[in-house]
Amino acid sequence: MERKAYKIVLLFGVVSLLADMTYEGARGIIGPYMSLLGASAFIVSFISGFGEFLGYALRLFSGYLADKTKLYWAITIVGYAINLFSVPLLAIAPSWQWAGFLVLIERIGKSIRTPSRDVLLSFATKKMGHGLGFGIHEFFDQIGALSGPILVSVVLFVSGDYRSAFIFLGVPAFIALLTLIYTKLIYTDSVVKEEREEGDHLKSHFFMYVVASGFVAMGYADFALLAYHLKQGISMPDGWISLVYAVAMGVDAIFALLFGILFDRIGFYALMLGILVASAYPLFAFSLSFTFVFLGIVLWGLGMGIQESIMRSAIAKLTPPETRGKAFGIFHFFYGFSWFLGSAIMGYLYQVSFKYLIAFSVASQLLSLVPIFMLSKSFSAKSRSSG
Repeated sequence: MERKAYKIVLLFGVVSLLADMTYEGARGIIGPYMSLLGASAFIVSFISGFGEFLGYALRLFSGYLADKTKLYWAITIVGYAINLFSVPLLAIAPSWQWAGFLVLIERIGKSIRTPSRDVLLSFATKKMGHGLGFGIHEFFDQIGALSGPILVSVVLFVSGDYRSAFIFLGVPAFIALLTLIYTKLIYTDSVVKEEREEGDHLKSHFFMYVVASGFVAMGYADFALLAYHLKQGISMPDGWISLVYAVAMGVDAIFALLFGILFDRIGFYALMLGILVASAYPLFAFSLSFTFVFLGIVLWGLGMGIQESIMRSAIAKLTPPETRGKAFGIFHFFYGFSWFLGSAIMGYLYQVSFKYLIAFSVASQLLSLVPIFMLSKSFSAKSRSSG
């Protein structure tokens, strides 16, 4: 059964690798592309943040729907289709308004499929350890996020045309959907059987965890704003911006796997350590020195890896299987709302003062350590008493 679980995780990893090649390749150039179409820093940050909000908020509905219908695969496939094919359509966007609309549609597609996909993963990762399982998935995910920006960068170096880059990204989108359908046909029965296994019922800790994750999200700038700073603040060429994003995704992949393994061993203390280190990213990322900005973006990638692996795997530890879709939906809703609010605030502060932006970002992330510390102590005490 454990070997089958690894196969499920690996196949989902391949799907995410191809999917991330598509939309993360686009994400690395959305900021400069919208700027070229006439959008301001505030508009870029607002649309990116609002897109993230929609991408998380609608998961509350899709997660509830998944638990009610148990149509995890159908919801996942529909969401991926919407999510992926919005990207190549950016090639024909005539204005920043249309580009912004497609950015929002792409995020809506992701919101539809993510809770169902994560529930399926949580069933499969029970045997191997949730931290390791979600860490492996995120590793594949970010290999795609690394490859996509490199592909875009090559296209930009050769053609200098954003629209050509978006067209090229339609290829991995199509292959990802075919791979997902193949995965469904082979592994549906075995995944559904995992659903009946007994889950962890530590419900009292869930909302404390949601509050903590909200503080982290609020202090995290979307890469669109970082890319805008690379373009406008230090005049970095377009092709290099995509390469910098690729480096961040590579860092994300490595630390997602490392901290996922660490989470299985020391629990929420691993999350505290990661947040503490990553909270320093804005001190460097919003400077006017390329060296400092690059270091800041590396720290930003480290933090993203932790958020995408540990934060998801913790939901599987804190919630029972029968309500896990709804739990993922609630978690993502508040995480996304906090991301949207923080993005809007930081987009505004970018135009007012870098010092205020940095102070807001660091303070918000460090505030999350208080509820996480309380959670880790309470969780450890219950684990000892139940053991």
